[in-house]
Amino acid sequence: MSDENTTPPVTAFMLVKTTPEWLAMSVEERVAAFTTQVVPTIEAGTTGVRSRFYDTEFYSARVTDVWVWEADDHDAYQRLVDALRETPFWDRYFEVVDLLVGTENGYARTYGVEAVTTIST
Repeated sequence: MSDENTTPPVTAFMLVKTTPEWLAMSVEERVAAFTTQVVPTIEAGTTGVRSRFYDTEFYSARVTDVWVWEADDHDAYQRLVDALRETPFWDRYFEVVDLLVGTENGYARTYGVEAVTTIST
């Protein structure tokens, strides 16, 4: 269990759907757009944020990608969203379908119990 005085990281599952504008670009243009228009804005406006990206278009027509953001705290997460909204990512290249935000094992901290986890080998 984590130290009670430590603020747990905030994890956000950003469910997005690609737009026709994004899909009309070549792969090279997409990579260039992301690395020149999105990443620098995030890096300039935030600290303490990490990301992972998952493709889901194989299984869902409503959501094509899930972007997982882990922020050191709620302020870092808010700065991330503010930064993203200033880029073409937000509602131009992707439609933000839903945001699911939480902290890992929050119930364990709330009730002072050990987190229940599974390990399968």
